[in-house]
Amino acid sequence: MIINLRVWRQANAQSAGKMVSYRVEGVSEDMSFLEMLDLLNEDLTVKGEEPIAFDHDCREGICGMCGIVINGAAHGRANSPVPTTTCQLHMRSFADGATIDVEPWRAGAFPVIKDLVVDRTAFDRIIQAGGFISINAGSAPEAHSVPAPKIQADRAFDAATCIGCGACVAACPNGSGMLFTAAKITHLAMLPQGQPERYSRVKTMVAQHDADGFGGCTNIGECAAVCPKQIPLDTISALNRDLMKSLFKKDGK
Repeated sequence: MIINLRVWRQANAQSAGKMVSYRVEGVSEDMSFLEMLDLLNEDLTVKGEEPIAFDHDCREGICGMCGIVINGAAHGRANSPVPTTTCQLHMRSFADGATIDVEPWRAGAFPVIKDLVVDRTAFDRIIQAGGFISINAGSAPEAHSVPAPKIQADRAFDAATCIGCGACVAACPNGSGMLFTAAKITHLAMLPQGQPERYSRVKTMVAQHDADGFGGCTNIGECAAVCPKQIPLDTISALNRDLMKSLFKKDGK
């Protein structure tokens, strides 16, 4: 396959960026999108040019490091039959000779560091704002040692699958990180261990979300549509219910 790429190149956070065209030859349809970028970078290195910087780690759809907007869609969702991560998007999803636009996440809370790499430490600050659970959880418990209703347990597990990739923010027209924040809040709020700080946690994490410059949620649904772990939109509804309840808690808990 031959692939024509238009890639966002930006030397650093202070520099102006621009789209640069590249022609990639010898692309196998079995390559992942990141492997195709590896092929391009090998060619650029041989030519003495600066390779394209992009985030990656496990390349198994688990770590959440890879994050690229492909043809205007986070993780190339428009070219995949199911939500997936960039590392799990394969070149068989594109036609031979296709022209593909490749850009970094576009959100005020995710400033570009270089090329396709963005700073996602705002997510870390949201998690840090949630603090720790105050009870002594000890080591890994025996199965079913802490009773939890099946519905709540399943809901907590679904929310905990969030890998923090940031696709929800990149897809949202408002640049909101509310699906990520809701997932991190809900997976504790549904379990007994998360109850002591349940309502203080939701207030501090939402406050940090807003302080870091993420936009407000208006329930458009683009976040859930591109989420590689298919976290449902009603996770945000659960956050909003807890946030409203927290306003009537005298001690914040």
